[in-house]
Amino acid sequence: MNQIYIFSGPCGVGKSTLTKLLAENMEKVVLIHGDDIHSMFVGRDQPSWGDQLSIVWQNTLSITRNFLDHGLNIVLDYVVEDELEWFCQELSGYDVELYYVVMRADEDVLVQRLQERGDVNVIDRSLFLLNQLENDPANRRYLYDTTNKTPKEILEELRNRFHEFRL
Repeated sequence: MNQIYIFSGPCGVGKSTLTKLLAENMEKVVLIHGDDIHSMFVGRDQPSWGDQLSIVWQNTLSITRNFLDHGLNIVLDYVVEDELEWFCQELSGYDVELYYVVMRADEDVLVQRLQERGDVNVIDRSLFLLNQLENDPANRRYLYDTTNKTPKEILEELRNRFHEFRL
């Protein structure tokens, strides 16, 4: 049985750092960064934001299926707004264990992290997503606070608690 770990959360919460650490310590695994797929949109006259998200999720699903068909585990790093139920339903024919974590951090910590890495242009989006993800009742049991924790501490805690985040 393959495993899929889906990590959501606002910009600056540590998704990319953590998913890389997790994947590096697994066997037969691929790491999918949704932002890499989204960054394929270049040039002028692009689809609307909503259409772009739909296309990114369709491509993420296709890639996920392909990797599963080849017996690989998957770690997915991307903001999940309302796509989780659809994504899981589309994978219902696969024998997989699905885990979902919504990472969060205090607002001041997110702002500081984004400023330190020079991503001040996404601060407003990050705070918007933090509020949206935290206040979505569907996410309540999957929230995980990264405030004042190192990536290694987070990984160790999550390894001990993944059973709580199983879908």
